[in-house]
Amino acid sequence: LITSEAVKSSAGAINYVPICKVKSLKNITLELKDSGLKIIACTEKSEKDIYSIKYEGPICIILGSEKDGIAKNLIDLSDEKVKIPMLGKIDSLNVSTSSAVILYELIRQRN
Repeated sequence: LITSEAVKSSAGAINYVPICKVKSLKNITLELKDSGLKIIACTEKSEKDIYSIKYEGPICIILGSEKDGIAKNLIDLSDEKVKIPMLGKIDSLNVSTSSAVILYELIRQRN
């Protein structure tokens, strides 16, 4: 469900980004994987950081909710598991910040 709050907080960007709603994240992840996408889970539970892998070819990046993270079944389906390196006492970022950081790395590598 796309709420008016989501539209407002996107500052209009939501009007330019394709969005789809699915019944099962597991099923869509399997479908994307079968279609040739590399599945990357961005999770603090990883040993690798986001700078240690190559972002080549078609990719699906999974980010978890700020409260619960990524479901274990989706982590298990992932081809790569990476984390954003953190300094100090902070151990996680909100999902919008996390998405910006990992997408920046993807774009940096591709350019």
